[in-house]
Amino acid sequence: MRKETIVENLNGVGEQIVTCCNNCARSPAEITLLAVSKTQPAEVLRIAYEAGQRHFGENYLQEALQKQDRLAELDICWHFIGPLQSNKTRAVAEHFQWVHSVDRLKIAQRLSRQRPDALPPLNICLQVNIDGEQSKSGIVPEALAALAQSVVQLPGLRLRGLMAIPVARRDPAQQRRPFVELARLLQALRAQFPQTPLDTLSMGMSADMEAAIACGATIVRIGTDIFGARNYSV
Repeated sequence: MRKETIVENLNGVGEQIVTCCNNCARSPAEITLLAVSKTQPAEVLRIAYEAGQRHFGENYLQEALQKQDRLAELDICWHFIGPLQSNKTRAVAEHFQWVHSVDRLKIAQRLSRQRPDALPPLNICLQVNIDGEQSKSGIVPEALAALAQSVVQLPGLRLRGLMAIPVARRDPAQQRRPFVELARLLQALRAQFPQTPLDTLSMGMSADMEAAIACGATIVRIGTDIFGARNYSV
């Protein structure tokens, strides 16, 4: 993809965020654009960085580590957003600033033990299976409070909020339903843990970003609208 196209796409997504915020009386400053850069080469991420993008989300660990090595001089904030297996927690704990996909206490405990003392606490979002899909990762809403209770006590981690990947829906009213529920779950956690700054709702992608922002999203995860179609040959 040409440099001009990526810059144009980033500007376009930024304008969409502003419009969405204006429509629901929110400030665009409340929204972090997370560029989902899986399968995109490091050179493409560099172009986006030069255009002002700072937050990048990666799903595949080895691919992400290679990009981090090639872009080590840049002050990128790296988010791990894919399913996380036990054998990959050490590298994630050592090389990322955010993890959006924690849904088991075992994973949180490993991240806590393996986070280097010299680094700030690792920002954590608990992934909720908001639609109850068997094919999706995430904790069921009924078990969320107990998991959060354990995670907030772990050193080296900072519980920030919740993440979800709802079923794809076209109707805006239907899109809002799981986002409203995720926001309600976060509000319940805030009441449970008043001393914990639970400020993050990671929800919304290209097709449902407007609904997510209207329902309180603070991080929107956008890939194709910035980088174009994914290149799975990378």
